[in-house]
Amino acid sequence: MPPSGHRVTMAQIAAKAGVHTTTVSLALRNHPSLPDATRQRIQELAARMGYTPDPALRALVAHRRGVTGIGGGRTLAYLTNWDSPWAWKGAVAHLKFFEGAQAAAKRLGYQLEHFWQGEPHLRDHRLSDILQARGIQGLIVASQSHENDRRLGLDWDRFCAVKIDLFPHEPRIDIVTNDQRNILRTAFHRVRAHGYRRIGFAVRKVWDECSDECWSSGFLGVQQFLPEAERIPLLFLDSPTDNASHDITTRQLGPWLAQHKPDALIGYEATLLPALRQLGLAVPADLGFADICLHRQDGQTAGVFEHCDKVCERAVELLSGKLDLNLRGIPTTHCITNVDGTWCDGASLPRRNT
Repeated sequence: MPPSGHRVTMAQIAAKAGVHTTTVSLALRNHPSLPDATRQRIQELAARMGYTPDPALRALVAHRRGVTGIGGGRTLAYLTNWDSPWAWKGAVAHLKFFEGAQAAAKRLGYQLEHFWQGEPHLRDHRLSDILQARGIQGLIVASQSHENDRRLGLDWDRFCAVKIDLFPHEPRIDIVTNDQRNILRTAFHRVRAHGYRRIGFAVRKVWDECSDECWSSGFLGVQQFLPEAERIPLLFLDSPTDNASHDITTRQLGPWLAQHKPDALIGYEATLLPALRQLGLAVPADLGFADICLHRQDGQTAGVFEHCDKVCERAVELLSGKLDLNLRGIPTTHCITNVDGTWCDGASLPRRNT
């Protein structure tokens, strides 16, 4: 092992593993030319030895290959804009975003630093100056409140940036987000495959707006191919004034269920299951249920598990590439990377005889 405080090199890993340095480089980049067992052995050895990539060295390699970029510093900024600095941690998805970004940054040799845009008197130009003075060139724009959907007016020519989710809508920088449309489609098709035919979808209207209507468009897109007798109108729920109260949801959900009589329901577990219990309905005895934002895989609730940590892993990887290539500013054509979810069976949706 190298002396304390010294960076572990690929040469040291190669010597320990008994391979050439090139083999180590290929293994750490998951190159398909190496057998899986070789890649895994070298990656595990590198992790035990405490290896982390050197962003400055990656930038130098890119430069020597004819790229004009000069790379970035070792710190990436994680920008949030909620009502308070850490309020976003109360949302499971946003907490997983941050944890995923931290893990990916560490793996790539960076550290992640949180900046709250809501600091008093912190204007966009001032934030730009602070970031530049700190030598920070890479930005993850994450956990932005939809109520503050204003143009983020940083001096973008100074920075490489990637956005998590869709807010703020301007400027149009590259985005990585959960694929809500396909998550809804997956849930719908799986519920159908379990033998249910009258499938309802209920979601708070504000949450659908936050997805740029991906939830509703996914549901309506698959529903149009059903026989008319099996189509159930989408239910948009109002937001309760008291987060601890389910009265508004219950008042809207009850008449809708009585009128349309779904045999299965798709939606958010935390919103719908308490309301169903308040209405005296049991899952799955009275109707099946599938969660579109599943955060645990314990076999109790069926639904689509969102890989929120993978969203930010992809974002950090994309940002690292931008830094290597010195791709600053707002792209002329921005790209959206959608991260799909994984279906999980659960007791809330038993298979029915068809």
